[in-house]
Amino acid sequence: MRIHFIAIGGSAMHNLAIALHKKEYQITGSDDVIFEPAKSRLEKYGLLPAEMGWDESRISTDLDAVILGMHARIDNPELLKAQALGLKVYSYPEYIYEQSKNKLRVVIGGSHGKTTITSMILHVLNFYNRDFDYLVGAQLAGFETMVKVTEEAPVMIIEGDEYLSSPIDRRPKFHLYKANVAVISGIAWDHINVFPTYADYTAQFDKFIGTIEGGATLIYCKADRDLNEIVQHSKTKINKIGYAIPDHSIENGITYLLPQKTPLKVFGDHNLMNLNAAKLVCEQLNISKAAFVAAISTFTGAAKRLEVISADESTNVYKDFAHSPSKLKATIEAVKAQFTNRKLVACIELHTFSSLNKD
Repeated sequence: MRIHFIAIGGSAMHNLAIALHKKEYQITGSDDVIFEPAKSRLEKYGLLPAEMGWDESRISTDLDAVILGMHARIDNPELLKAQALGLKVYSYPEYIYEQSKNKLRVVIGGSHGKTTITSMILHVLNFYNRDFDYLVGAQLAGFETMVKVTEEAPVMIIEGDEYLSSPIDRRPKFHLYKANVAVISGIAWDHINVFPTYADYTAQFDKFIGTIEGGATLIYCKADRDLNEIVQHSKTKINKIGYAIPDHSIENGITYLLPQKTPLKVFGDHNLMNLNAAKLVCEQLNISKAAFVAAISTFTGAAKRLEVISADESTNVYKDFAHSPSKLKATIEAVKAQFTNRKLVACIELHTFSSLNKD
C-alpha cells in the first residue's frame, strides 16, 4: 500500500504514519512546518519530508490513498490534485476505522477524561500481555507511539475526540469509529469555535450513541445529569451501564480503593470515575474486577494529566493539561481534597478557543 499524508507533522498524523510504516506500507508525507517531537520521530523512521511546503508533484495515481490532516486547508494544492485525480482521500479517523473494521472497537468519548480512561485500559491490557491496537491522545510510559495498527490484534482501543475530522469532513471524529464498546465520560461545553451553543455540542454525543453498533455496550457517567438524560432518551438498541465514583478513602495524601484498601498512584474524583469506566471496559474484555484492581494499582497516570514533576514530604508539583474551565476546576478540587493541610498555588496558561473567549 502506498499512502501519502498531507500535514504529516500533526500529533495523531505522524503517529499513524509511523504505525503504517511498521506494517510495511510505503509512506510519504508533506507539511509546511513540523515541530518536535514529531520531527525527530519521523526522521528516525525515514519519513521526514526532505523539504517543507506543499508540492502537487507528490500526488500521483500510484497512490492507494491520501490521508488529510486538520492542519491542511481546503485549497491545499496537494489535496486539490488528489481530488482531481479521483484518489481516495481519508481523514485520519476514517482511516483508523478502515484499519479496525474487522476488530472489536472500544471507543472512549466525553468532554473530559478520555485520555486517562484510554491510558488506564491500555495499562491493564499491557499488564496482562494482551494483544491490542490503539489510538490515544498522549504519549504514555511504556508505549513508543500514540497509535498502533496491526493485522493480528483482535481489539482496538480508540480515544474518540469530538473535534472535526478534517478540513473537508466536518463530522466529529468519534462519529466515524462505529464502536462495539463505547464510553462517554461526561459533557462540558468545549470546542466553542465549532459548536457555538451548548445544544450544538450535546447533540454530538446523542449522534455518537446512534453510531454505536447494534447490540453493543455503552458505558456512561450516570453522575452527569445532562448525559444521563441523553442516554435514557436514546432509542439506539444497546446495553447501557452507568458508573459513578467508586468507594475509596484518603489517608496522608494517598487514595485507597475499597473494600480491599488498594493504594493508588492517582487521585481525585475525576480520576476515580475514570478508573470505574476503565474497569467496566476491561470487564467487557474478560478481565475480572480483581485482576483489574491488581493492574491499576501500578498505574501512574497519563502524561500531563496531574503528572508528578517533583514530590517530597512538604511539597508536590504537578503538570496538568486542562484546556477548558470545567477540567481546570476538577483538577484544582482534586488537589485540594488530596492535600487538605497544604497551600495550593496554581499557574494557568490560557488555551486558544477554550479559554481565550470573551464570553
